[in-house]
Amino acid sequence: MTIPGDQQYLADQRADLLRFMAGGAAHAGFGWLREDGTVDGDRPVELWITCRMTHVAALGLMAGEAPADGGPSRSDLRRLVSHGVASLAGPLHDDEHGGWFAAVGPDGPRVRVKQAYGHAFVVLAASSAFLARDPQAVDVLEEALEVSATRFWDDEQGLSVEEWDESWSALDPYRGVNANMHTVEAYLAAGDVTGDPVWHDRAGRIAAHVVAWARANDWRIPEHFDAHWQPLLDHHRDQPDHPFRPYGATVGHGLEWARLLLAVDASRPGQVAGLRDAAVALYDRAVADGWAADGADGFVYTTDWAGSPVVRQRMHWVLAEAVNTATSLHRVTGSARYLRDATDWWRYADTYLVDHELGSWHHELDSENRPAATVWPGKPDVYHAYQAALLPTVPLVPSFAAALAARR
Repeated sequence: MTIPGDQQYLADQRADLLRFMAGGAAHAGFGWLREDGTVDGDRPVELWITCRMTHVAALGLMAGEAPADGGPSRSDLRRLVSHGVASLAGPLHDDEHGGWFAAVGPDGPRVRVKQAYGHAFVVLAASSAFLARDPQAVDVLEEALEVSATRFWDDEQGLSVEEWDESWSALDPYRGVNANMHTVEAYLAAGDVTGDPVWHDRAGRIAAHVVAWARANDWRIPEHFDAHWQPLLDHHRDQPDHPFRPYGATVGHGLEWARLLLAVDASRPGQVAGLRDAAVALYDRAVADGWAADGADGFVYTTDWAGSPVVRQRMHWVLAEAVNTATSLHRVTGSARYLRDATDWWRYADTYLVDHELGSWHHELDSENRPAATVWPGKPDVYHAYQAALLPTVPLVPSFAAALAARR
């Protein structure tokens, strides 16, 4: 019998998540998956989902583990990687203006804007696919890094801008930390793949800004900014459960940033002072504000700026990042409290989030830990859950794909 969080349990989770994702291939990339793992044909193919699923397929291929019953073989995973990369080189790509559309349907682009969030995931997916030896990935990676450097990176600020129109002629004045967080993730991966230190350096510059903002705000990260990088603390007060730009402090981002700060620090030791201490502070604040904040186990989605819950739904990705960060902090500090947290949270995940009947994880629970679908209907992708099941088996750095490539 396996115990939630032990090595066999994690291996079983990875195998089942790969089995679940294998049904996601659509006409152009990977579609939004329903609860049963079938593609929701009423939704367009989204860039970020295609990239995340391509990334996971590449990780699964490089890990070389035994498939679950009915799960994809190595050749199946290779085809899924190739399918994702071909979609990035084809239907999702804007051949006229460059870059990638945010979403496409069978009849062409549905959302034509160019988003930093999605483009960060293009860099991540192409980096992983390149290390998985997909022949088209190098061209996608080269363009993705060029677009990121010339369109999204603001070297004067040391941050990424957010969104352009289709022709790269109008820049949205909104600035966001979520896109910058995934840009850090992507830049760490790109630095590991290319060996070019500029990507790790830029990840460090972004991290330094976020630490300063969080420190000045009692370690609750301001997420939304205007064009001059002034915080918009009331942004989306009228849409507090927005899936990408919610009002207030996003508990899961405090946890996710904590892990990324540790990775930046390990990748470029001494580049930015105080990252380890900042990671501990972000973790402590997120756990104190978010875990069982309304009396029931689970992390609430958001809080106000005083730490009171706003949106009480439990999102699967928050728990996944919590176990990732607890595991990473245990490795870095040696403190047993993080190991205890990770153990407790894997039990919670197994009890409430893991769908033992249909597979994958429920993406959203209500405040009483029952499956819900107000913010995240279905089970769109397996990225957060798969990385949570993989992280304990690889070092903190390099990034996931580079670590698996080195093992291979």
